[in-house]
Amino acid sequence: MTRPRLGIYIHIPFCASKCSYCDFYSLAGCAYLMDDYQEALLEHLDESAHSIQNYEVDTIYFGGGTPSYYGADRLVQILDVLKLNGNVRLDSEITVECNPDSISPTALKLLREEGVNRLSIGVQATDNNLLKLIGRRHSFQQAQKAYKDARRAGFDNISLDLMYGLPSQTRADWADTLAQIVELHPEHISAYALKLEPGTKMYEAYNGSPILPDDDEQADMYSYTAEMLTRYGYRQYEISNFAAPGFESKHNLKYWNLDDYISFGPGAASCVGSIRYSYVRDLKEYIAGVRRKVSLVAEYEEVSPLERSVEYIMLGMRTSRGISKRDYIARCQCDWRPIEQVLRAFQAKGWVQQTEDRWHFTVPGFLISNTLIGIMLETQASGRIDGTPWLSDAEYASLRVELPKGEEELFTELYEQRKKN
Repeated sequence: MTRPRLGIYIHIPFCASKCSYCDFYSLAGCAYLMDDYQEALLEHLDESAHSIQNYEVDTIYFGGGTPSYYGADRLVQILDVLKLNGNVRLDSEITVECNPDSISPTALKLLREEGVNRLSIGVQATDNNLLKLIGRRHSFQQAQKAYKDARRAGFDNISLDLMYGLPSQTRADWADTLAQIVELHPEHISAYALKLEPGTKMYEAYNGSPILPDDDEQADMYSYTAEMLTRYGYRQYEISNFAAPGFESKHNLKYWNLDDYISFGPGAASCVGSIRYSYVRDLKEYIAGVRRKVSLVAEYEEVSPLERSVEYIMLGMRTSRGISKRDYIARCQCDWRPIEQVLRAFQAKGWVQQTEDRWHFTVPGFLISNTLIGIMLETQASGRIDGTPWLSDAEYASLRVELPKGEEELFTELYEQRKKN
């Protein structure tokens, strides 16, 4: 009998310092708690072994925070505990996030020998001034060295993470960044647009600032990224992720495909079947809760079929695989016809494509995906299409991001005039 597959996420909430843009749950200056956290985490994993034994574990992901800062010895100890259950597949994808300033050749060698087979290196930028501005501790030269050290240690599946839309960054700057990254020949590239999150240093310094590239400039960078990386053999399989054939992140695909995963650590969220839950978002409370053997769950919900259908569209349309009638009906038990009508209208505009039985965004569609997904969800909720106002809004969003610089005001005036007529 084949057991269902499961992904495991381990949250490492420690950082040497906090990046200026980061709003993830991570802590700087708390290295003194690492040993206590390790003890609690291993105990929690041991207590949860019975929940995992009925599955085959095919992905393990160490994220953060900065797992490399936590130390390879501790990561290997966690991995060994997971393997004791006897259900971690030999072909599992095991990923460790690392920063160039906190990973050494010795640590890389140890991780590779103990079964880690994928690295996600946080490069973010190739310009050292930009790196300093966003609060990164490394230089691009350190990132290049970390990458080469990883290759020497035997890693043949490496992802490099990048950010665009940074302060004063031009399209030419971004094109140069991509060129330097492609020269390294990583198997996977993640490219995320900067998003200012309230409570971060960059939000306080740059919210509303003309120093940041505007939406149109970010859209130009995004379009260039998709075109350029495709030209070099990287397939876009999710809005922000590109991979050489066969090197898509199996663990991240679990989130987008609504597959099962269990997470451990403060603030970590899990999804098993229709059950969703997350743990307390406080390191000390998490440690104390494990020791006292009290519940660590901060949020718990059973997802209804309607909520599941919303998530299926939101997450499925983020990927190049997209969604299908068969999956939608099987997973969501909802009427497909209104969704298909909207998709066909999008297809006529060049925003989506149909490949066999699956619908997915084109690059222009990805650019305005939030607008298009919003329309799909409204249609799903109402069960009907109310004329064409939604299509006009989507068309406006599409044209807006494609405008030549300097013409936006003119177009806005024409659009408002057209709406009045």
